[in-house]
Amino acid sequence: MNKPHVIIFSGYGLNTEDETKAAFESVGATADIVHLNDIIKRSSILQKAEILVFPGGFSYGDHTGAGKAYGNRVRHHLGKALEEFLARDTLMLGVCNGFQILTSAGFLPGALVANDIPRYNTRWVDLEVKNDSPWLKGIKSMSVPIAHGEGKYYAPREEIERLKKGDGIALTYTAGETAKHFDMPANPNGSLEDIAGITGYGGRVLGLMPHPERAVRFTQLPHWTYLREKYLRDGDPLPSEGPGLQLFRNAVDYFSG
Repeated sequence: MNKPHVIIFSGYGLNTEDETKAAFESVGATADIVHLNDIIKRSSILQKAEILVFPGGFSYGDHTGAGKAYGNRVRHHLGKALEEFLARDTLMLGVCNGFQILTSAGFLPGALVANDIPRYNTRWVDLEVKNDSPWLKGIKSMSVPIAHGEGKYYAPREEIERLKKGDGIALTYTAGETAKHFDMPANPNGSLEDIAGITGYGGRVLGLMPHPERAVRFTQLPHWTYLREKYLRDGDPLPSEGPGLQLFRNAVDYFSG
């Protein structure tokens, strides 16, 4: 099996690079964390990658709006290089602040705006998969954590309808088994159509607000001790993987052929 290479952007407040790198490497990829300035200076390194990731964090402190300053730099300095990257059969992922960066840079439509309850929200949510993106192959639902203050997906109504008709809606918030432990609304931010993630470029580009890289181990689940007792009483083996890991494995498997 060929090992796809992943480049994970870093710098200016992005802060989940290490978790993202560990997730990809645990399922067979090779990965490098590279500062935005170094990629701008030498964009030819993108030719060595099959997967690009904009991870979560608070780039530029979100002072001009979440992901906007970083997204502007990406668009103005790397727009052509990234279009050339996507002209190949490649994958791109934006998680949380990375999703905000992808919309600000124009690689995905819409915008992420302030939560309906205007405060930072961190908890676990349940997601329903709505399309067959390579990132989501074989996944029907998953539970992963969120951590954001500007996570409400917004787009004009005609854009929302276009996404619905073109299978651009990838993930929606739903009332599932994990979120119910928090006794809060399934949709944590007021996103239109309960949208938690969208895709572009035929499903090869995925942006989502929740953090799958923080849900790759069973013991990261918020109620794992409860589940452990249930498994033991039922005589079932304890799982080791968390629900988010399959997303990364799917990306690696995409290049296995």
